[in-house]
Amino acid sequence: MMFTSFDLGSLHLPNRLAMAPMTRSRSYVAGIPSSLMALYYAQRASAGLIISEGIYPSAAGKGYMNTPGLYTDEQVAGWHEVTGAVHAAGGRIFAQIMHAGRIGHPDNTGALPVAPSAVRAAGQIFTPDGPQDLPVPVELSTAEVEETIRDFVRAARLAIDAGFDGVELHGANGYLIHQFLSRNANLRDDRYGRSVAGRIRFAVETAEAVAAEIGGSRVGIRLSPASGAQDLVEDDAHELYPALVSELAKLDLVYLHMMATGGDELGRRIRDLWPGALVVNDPMGTDPAVTAAKWLEWGADLVALGQAFLANPDLPLRLRLGAPLNEGDVDTYYAGDHRGYTDYPTLALHPAAV
Repeated sequence: MMFTSFDLGSLHLPNRLAMAPMTRSRSYVAGIPSSLMALYYAQRASAGLIISEGIYPSAAGKGYMNTPGLYTDEQVAGWHEVTGAVHAAGGRIFAQIMHAGRIGHPDNTGALPVAPSAVRAAGQIFTPDGPQDLPVPVELSTAEVEETIRDFVRAARLAIDAGFDGVELHGANGYLIHQFLSRNANLRDDRYGRSVAGRIRFAVETAEAVAAEIGGSRVGIRLSPASGAQDLVEDDAHELYPALVSELAKLDLVYLHMMATGGDELGRRIRDLWPGALVVNDPMGTDPAVTAAKWLEWGADLVALGQAFLANPDLPLRLRLGAPLNEGDVDTYYAGDHRGYTDYPTLALHPAAV
């Protein structure tokens, strides 16, 4: 089933294998995508869908060093080179818009990170001076929350201008949208806090505003239910996520990208509530062929694979042929040059074998 086609909005995907978003920290200064990034993504154009690494929508949304943004003309031009290379290679690519929220540091951005509440996340972040403790973030005012939604909308519009086929809102892995969902990171007493209805409001309003700007058929959202990522507490996940997905289902988004972090009962509940295309990413999956087959049989429409695509630019072909897979070089996952990025070998096959 993984090699059957699938229509995702207006896109015709040749297979059910998506390349999951993965931070690689190879952008130029000022968040401008590099030419090396264009080659990296184009090499992986045989994926049914590529979902880009996280892209920050504003200066305040940056978390990590050497990651790309999408709010300046120079960044748009850099992404245009990336999308042009992917399309020339026959691929399809969505931009993942990721506001890091409290996961940041002044040494990376020049300012304290912002968040739903002034609650520090446990842990450290890598900076030019090495790992440092995450700081206490600045709480967003209600007006600043609304401005942040506009930042997402502007980034989505610029993504389309840059040639992306759509955008994915990053509502997972402990970043800003996810922080609003969490009981321990969101202590607000305005309409974006307190109850479940309040804590899901930022995610829903952001998705609604972005869909209004570029069309729901070009908007997906990623969630990691009950993952506890980045020091978040989600002890009411079985109430919160069905409420969130029920509201998102009204927006006619093109897909929901669910990380398989919430257990079978919650995952099935989300599948039942979500009427559209479902992408599943299993962070515990070790064999990509087995993982893909498992989740497609379970009810996913697409399966997102991460590290396997990192080390195997031609992953769909390798899986179809049962060919051996390259192993990833962990030391080059984050930052560096072409080594461990664009130099993984592909299969050398006679055309008749492809």
